Amino acid sequence: MIPGAPPPLQRLVAELSKLPGIGEKTALRLSFHLLRAGQGDAAALSEAIRAAVEKVRLCSLCCSLSELDVCPLCADARRDAATVCVVEGVADLLAVERTREYRGRYHVLHGSLSPLDGVGPEQLHIQELLTRLRGPDRIAEVILATNADVEGEATALYLARLLRPLGVRTTRIAQGVPMGGDLELADQATLARALSARHDL
Repeated sequence: MIPGAPPPLQRLVAELSKLPGIGEKTALRLSFHLLRAGQGDAAALSEAIRAAVEKVRLCSLCCSLSELDVCPLCADARRDAATVCVVEGVADLLAVERTREYRGRYHVLHGSLSPLDGVGPEQLHIQELLTRLRGPDRIAEVILATNADVEGEATALYLARLLRPLGVRTTRIAQGVPMGGDLELADQATLARALSARHDL
């Protein structure tokens, strides 16, 4: 409740505050910006939100976001269908794509295992992954690219146990000292991971 603000402005601030990472102050600044921008910009934003909510859905294969039943990455015949990179979210998929190093397919879980937050295997798109592995595509390798936090590690271990009986090669992305990083500034866990994941030159 903002004292002295008209009810429509208060409603706008309340709705914007529901967005992740947006507090009341930021919501108020965004509201003032929209009011200054005028009806044209506000209508364009409203239409973009409406269209996204109505038209964007999950890809039937990889569970990424798509306007079509099968997303462009899954439909691209030039990509390696034998390799699937499992990520927690669409933002992670986009991060891997930006590297231009990976040319396989993806599978998006839409989260990670977090029992304290009520997120179990049923809340993630794990069944869809298992269905893909049992399907007609001959998937030779699954790359587990979950985050390097407690939830991401738990998810990777859980998936590795599930995939082992299927006979599919299961790998985990390497983690360690970042490019340009100083060893003296690396935390113990990162440095330990870097040492254990060392390879021949």
